[in-house]
Amino acid sequence: MTIRAYAPASMGNVAAGFDVLGAAFAPIDGSLWGDIVEVELADAPSFACVGPFADRLPHNPADNLVLKVKTYFEDAWRKPLPPLRIVLHKLLPVSSGLGSSSASAVAAAVAFDAVVGAHLSRDILLQVAARAESDASGAVHLDNVAPCLLGGLQLCADGRAFALPWPKELLVAVASPQLELATRQARAVLPREVPLSLAIGHAANLAHLVHALHVHDLPSVRACLRDLIAEPHRASLVPGFRQAQAAALAAGAWGCSLSGAGPAVFAVAEPQAAAAVADALIAGFAAVGVPAIAKVCGIDTVGARVLP
Repeated sequence: MTIRAYAPASMGNVAAGFDVLGAAFAPIDGSLWGDIVEVELADAPSFACVGPFADRLPHNPADNLVLKVKTYFEDAWRKPLPPLRIVLHKLLPVSSGLGSSSASAVAAAVAFDAVVGAHLSRDILLQVAARAESDASGAVHLDNVAPCLLGGLQLCADGRAFALPWPKELLVAVASPQLELATRQARAVLPREVPLSLAIGHAANLAHLVHALHVHDLPSVRACLRDLIAEPHRASLVPGFRQAQAAALAAGAWGCSLSGAGPAVFAVAEPQAAAAVADALIAGFAAVGVPAIAKVCGIDTVGARVLP
């Protein structure tokens, strides 16, 4: 039996929650936007990468996150996996700000669990994928892994994930420019310390957003979609970001910031403005000669799953 596990694209930070907020994307046209790992029992183990971004992965299979997940899964399961034919369909661009490494890691964990019927808990699968994702990013943080696995908007704290409500009235336009920005590079420009006043402002803004989401206070949600910590330092690493941000806000976006470490950019908008905001993001990048694609998305409430 062949198992095909899918894990969606995601954004970390969601502007207000550096390293602690994340959300999974579901294009409103019904298409899948993420990575797929295909596995089946075999006489001898094999591994292959296919797809439009397969050539951007490490040439040594041992360095691929899918095989790292295999090792970490076996640690969690406390037994070796049987010989498997494994194929990674790399459909997300790497170093993109779309949770590409998390999607590969999560899809692999879900596929391994399904093919052997291990029935590991989602908490265990979360930790398995997080171990592998940290190998790629240089730090353990769950803001992409958690929504990718669990779906929805997730608040990550103390190694756990807590689901937050997302207003059904709001969509997310996501632009993916033809740029790469490694998470390690984006983290390197961040200050090691911040002023007390900024730390307080960031904490208040995040707390206000969480409260506003729970009580469905949409004006406050709009006011809190801002990044006080990372965006000021990372903006210059993404050519066209400020132009895309300004264009999206002018087109009616409620807020616009980098998706995770970037270079992808997200903008929250009402349904009637979402398509225009997506076009504005593309135009903003085009103004500095950077091609980009954009998708209008809702929040994927399912997360990783085995495909029929």
